[in-house]
Amino acid sequence: EVQLVESGGGLVQPGGSLRLSCAASGFTFSNYHMKWVRQAPGKSLEWVSGISSGGGISSYQDSVKGRFTISRDNGKNTLYLQMNSLKPEDTAVYYCAKGTRWSTDFRGQGTQVTVSS
Repeated sequence: EVQLVESGGGLVQPGGSLRLSCAASGFTFSNYHMKWVRQAPGKSLEWVSGISSGGGISSYQDSVKGRFTISRDNGKNTLYLQMNSLKPEDTAVYYCAKGTRWSTDFRGQGTQVTVSS
């Protein structure tokens, strides 16, 4: 059974940082492209960042470039998203997902990130 379990969300002030983690199981993690997507209140789901199976290639939505860093540890079957210089508009539920930018095989339950003073 495929499982993706996110953690690390919370309430942070503008300008602060959070590190999200996603523990994967039930499939060969190192074989798959992974990504983070998010859904803000009242908005549709949007792609945030993706990383290749080996971790050598990553890509970002323009609004998070230079602030967010995606990474993975294939030995630990874990995906990460380091988020710095957070803004109120980053407030959303963040999901870890298996798949490319344009297709999703499976998505986790999500973790809430709230950026507010």
